[in-house]
Amino acid sequence: MLQPSYIVITTPAIDKMRAGKRGALIVFEGCDRSGKTTQSSRLVELLKANGIPVLPMNFPDRSSSIGKDINSYLTNSKDLPDEVIHLMFSANRWELVNQMKNKLLEGTTLIVDRYSYSGVAYSAAKGLNFDWCYAPERGLIKPDAVFYLKASADDLTNRGKYGEERYEKVEFQRRVGEVFDRICSKEASYWHQFNASQPADNLHSQIVTITEELLPKVATQPLDKLS
Repeated sequence: MLQPSYIVITTPAIDKMRAGKRGALIVFEGCDRSGKTTQSSRLVELLKANGIPVLPMNFPDRSSSIGKDINSYLTNSKDLPDEVIHLMFSANRWELVNQMKNKLLEGTTLIVDRYSYSGVAYSAAKGLNFDWCYAPERGLIKPDAVFYLKASADDLTNRGKYGEERYEKVEFQRRVGEVFDRICSKEASYWHQFNASQPADNLHSQIVTITEELLPKVATQPLDKLS
């Protein structure tokens, strides 16, 4: 288990986070092996250590019936048309929307590894129409913040286990990154871009700073929807 002792959240900030009426929806996005799982896990452990209700999630959720089919596709044991797999990814998110809403309104912060934007970026990178890809995401809960971990596709090939899943190809990941850049520019009000090639501790510290400011800020705000 990660020990977040080198990051200290001040007592007033902790009190504000605990007193909030709802939790925050924080999403980590980026190309494969950009560090999303590592950084999202570290943030979860930090919030837990400070007594803040938090739940980690990741998409696709491979435990559901839809998720199991997605897993077969991602591990190259099953082929599906691009349009079909895109809609299955979206349906996988819709399966959990009520659970996510209830948790947020109970005061639990959700730390999500991949969300709607990955669905759009990966399908658009295959050549599907961007607006068509985004359409089934409308109505899902809108994140309070998206942490976009950006690194060059060439740098990511040096990270462990790269290439084991269907989408882990350099040229494809480069196209995925271009779509993420487009979304980041369009949604700049709540997207935060980070250099994923910097030392992990530095990246973690930057993420914590934004999170510390975010949680008390959104606590009394109503949930919004993607539109």
